Amino acid sequence: MTHPLLELPAAFHRGWPVGITSVCSAHPVVIEAALRRALETGRLALIEATCNQVNQDGGYTGMTPARFRDFVQDISARVGLPFDRIVLGGDHLGPNPWRHLPAAEAMAKAETMVAAFAAAGFSKLHLDCSMGCAGEPAALDDRTIASRAARLASAAEANRTGPHAPVYVIGTEVPVPGGAVEALDHLEVTTPEAVAETYAIHRDAFAARDLDEAFARVIAMVVQPGVEFGHSDVVRFVPERARHLTDILTRWPNLVFEASSTDYQAEADLAALVRGGFAILKVGPQLTFALRQALYGLDAIADVLDGGVPLGGLMAAMDRIMEADPANWARYYEGTETQRFVQRHFSYSDRIRYYWASPAASAAVEALLARFDGRIIPAPLQLQFLGRDRGDVSATDVLIAAVEDVLDLYDRSCQPG
Repeated sequence: MTHPLLELPAAFHRGWPVGITSVCSAHPVVIEAALRRALETGRLALIEATCNQVNQDGGYTGMTPARFRDFVQDISARVGLPFDRIVLGGDHLGPNPWRHLPAAEAMAKAETMVAAFAAAGFSKLHLDCSMGCAGEPAALDDRTIASRAARLASAAEANRTGPHAPVYVIGTEVPVPGGAVEALDHLEVTTPEAVAETYAIHRDAFAARDLDEAFARVIAMVVQPGVEFGHSDVVRFVPERARHLTDILTRWPNLVFEASSTDYQAEADLAALVRGGFAILKVGPQLTFALRQALYGLDAIADVLDGGVPLGGLMAAMDRIMEADPANWARYYEGTETQRFVQRHFSYSDRIRYYWASPAASAAVEALLARFDGRIIPAPLQLQFLGRDRGDVSATDVLIAAVEDVLDLYDRSCQPG
């Protein structure tokens, strides 16, 4: 059976570019919102997990690939979306979670992980071996990267299941999983020479392992089109800066680009990316940023409905949780204590997303939602604390709708006309 994502390069090279939103999140509300959107629009849902979120050791979500598949399938059953309308993807699949180990050990772990993703039915696989392991340079040469990627593709091919042979994404000119930490004033767009070299070296590395048929299913390359975001600023897409990337795609009729870090781009910018051949638009932090906004708004509304001023109880609880376990934010946020406090809660990188699944955070959110049992949220309070009146909706509906607002922007951009 033909993989549905193969239509992306076919459409672009026919002159009718379309895109797809890659939802990079393990939050159940985000995934539910994405599946609801797919049900409403009749389109595919592309749900991706990174190697840090999900792996054979559990990742930071505690889920293996098979468990993540079941997690998404349970939500799809509740929403009523047939599971065959969902494509599961693995992002940055490589040795990154184990790069503190020697390369032989880290790559053995990565091989096991990719095999597990393929065996669980994940059929869009981004192979990323760009990072050095213990004793190696931080950034590796292209031939080593491609050779290791081909090794992982071999593991995927040997363990693939499901109705579709997997499609692959190659190239790594983006930050490692977790996002950028450097300044954004020197963001460089990938050169056409780098694209051509990456393609050729990967083609040769796949051929060396007799994976020519698998390489024919490489549908996308990750390049830097000139988009990124920091704690409080966004580098917007400028089509003229990436024109050479669009032009070079004419060499490969089976290929489009994948754009990472498209969060917080304007709708016109996202549509321009799709028209330029960046058919896969990855979004993650913006979705959980919207979710966090809605949660903090509901927290304020609950206090007002109880007859008092907003106390920020959920925010205070989350700050305690993050301070007690700083591993997922401390090395990313800099400045004074006040600046780091603001970044913990309001940075566009949204590293608070790593904490919502913790028992303490889950309990705090459940307690907040319980405060709305049997209550109607008055329109003036919705306008004040949520930015709009959604009518007679539950607190949970508010959360899903906040995420859907972002997804709706992406849906419109993926059909740019």
